[in-house]
Amino acid sequence: MKSKLIENTPVETAGARDLALVGVGYWGKNLARNFRELGALHTLCDLNETLLAGYGADYSDVVKTMDFKAVLADSRISKVAIATPASLHHPLVRAALLAGKDVFVEKPLCLGEKEAEEVVAIARERNRVLMVGHLLQYHPCVTLLQSMVARGDLGKLYYITSNRLNLGKIRREENALWSFAPHDISVILSLVGQASRIQVACTGAAHITSGVADTTLTTLGFPDGIRAHIYVSWLNPFKEQKLTVVGSRGMAVFDDTRPWSEKLAIYPDYLSRDSLGNPSPVKGSVRFPVVPEAEPLRAECLHFLECCVGRGIPRTDGPEGLQVLRVLQAAQTSLEQSGAPQYLAQS
Repeated sequence: MKSKLIENTPVETAGARDLALVGVGYWGKNLARNFRELGALHTLCDLNETLLAGYGADYSDVVKTMDFKAVLADSRISKVAIATPASLHHPLVRAALLAGKDVFVEKPLCLGEKEAEEVVAIARERNRVLMVGHLLQYHPCVTLLQSMVARGDLGKLYYITSNRLNLGKIRREENALWSFAPHDISVILSLVGQASRIQVACTGAAHITSGVADTTLTTLGFPDGIRAHIYVSWLNPFKEQKLTVVGSRGMAVFDDTRPWSEKLAIYPDYLSRDSLGNPSPVKGSVRFPVVPEAEPLRAECLHFLECCVGRGIPRTDGPEGLQVLRVLQAAQTSLEQSGAPQYLAQS
């Protein structure tokens, strides 16, 4: 059974100060803050000496090093969090697991399926925790939505749409699909559940940097007619982070740009039928369930620490990260083939 998400776990249950963070820049600084506040941060590691020097008085008791091998050799460190460029994930994750460390790695798990399969196998063989940073799965609104779908509150699933749009940050290597879509793919797969077969199609365009798609539209087809659409772009005049789930008995919208009390909206019984069975829409019926406010990244970091201490299976473990990677790779192949559908058989 997978370990439950921690919500109000006292800091002292997180374990000893025995975690090293590798990669302390753009996103790593947020992980550093959370792991430090949780009392787990022991070492900061980065090849950029200037970045390390930028961590001030709040990190005066934290070791700073440019030597990853020293991190692996340090017996005081039992956990490693990795927030480096994705091209480095495989060698760093592999080395940390082989050194006997539990590992948290930001998405994607790796860039290649064989690489991901290798680190998943190593983690299993060595009984190490391997967790992937699919942050959206740790948002309280998403966890509530997952519970509602699992209970059947929305009825039979029809389709899911996800829009993740913004102006920037424009990358020159990683395209919008790989940068934005992993979180949405992870959540959509969790909502649909285990599927024997997935059809993946993706189209997009590169406008700013040749060969690097700025915008993509990915379509996922599941058994029983369930469909999902994921639209991502960093060339949009406004920020939009919206997930819509439509079922036979209700619809739900998670809009992460709204105030907390309005982030999750439920539209129950959106259809009515006359005496002949003809459907008509029911508009204006909406409710906002009460969701305790909490920082998703803190919940994610807590979850990793709890799994390490209790030897639990993370919600977004290695196999889950591998499944997301396979969908990403199929979407990338389809993108390169002008939208030709790809088919994934799930074991």
